[in-house]
Amino acid sequence: MSNYYEILGVSKEASQDEIKKAYKKLAFEYHPDRNPEGTDKFKDIAGAYDTLGDENKRRDYDNKLNNPFA
Repeated sequence: MSNYYEILGVSKEASQDEIKKAYKKLAFEYHPDRNPEGTDKFKDIAGAYDTLGDENKRRDYDNKLNNPFA
């Protein structure tokens, strides 16, 4: 399982605002229109933000990280 916090370069205690800023910065850098070699990285970034940007999905993701057998 990929660590979405590492993908976005934020800590587990990051606020929603910090997550959003990190996503925007990385999405701008790796967007396929700007960086054709960044397509796979952009997909990873978008997936990480999709989960961490939503508080309910983030809570579920954190629970899975803390207890992988749950």
